[in-house]
Amino acid sequence: MIKLPMTSAGHSALEDELNQRIRVERPRLVQRIQEAIADDSNLAENSEYQAAKVAQEFNESRIVELEDKLARAEVINVSKLSGNTIKFGATVTLIAEDTGEKRVWQIVGEPEADVGKGRISVMSPIARALIGKTKGATVDVEVPGGNKVYKVRQVEWLEESPKKPEQL
Repeated sequence: MIKLPMTSAGHSALEDELNQRIRVERPRLVQRIQEAIADDSNLAENSEYQAAKVAQEFNESRIVELEDKLARAEVINVSKLSGNTIKFGATVTLIAEDTGEKRVWQIVGEPEADVGKGRISVMSPIARALIGKTKGATVDVEVPGGNKVYKVRQVEWLEESPKKPEQL
């Protein structure tokens, strides 16, 4: 079984979503299906029933996916990590050498990655290029748009990631 590294905050978010889907969404969808059947017993032509069944199937598949990710989770307590070497969980401040643009990223597990919230997957090209580097290093990253060069300005160990990538 392949373990999925994640922060405790990412693990909690997955648990919260799983609980919401099991305790709230599942009963709501069952009720929606029952109401659709009561309104029209011809299920083949009952569009509300068909839509509710599709929503139920999606919810159930997401529950299975979340249960799998949580079963394989390897929770890493970022607050106990330290040092200037970049590894999983680090929050890294980068400056683009060509534009001077500032970016702040936290390196997290695949299930919790969200670029809009400043969290990048440990498997992403930029994270792979950063792992093992230290404060002050210059990092060459192959990105879809070509090649980018960044200077590592800061390495921090924060449990909560930045709200969104900072840009100057």
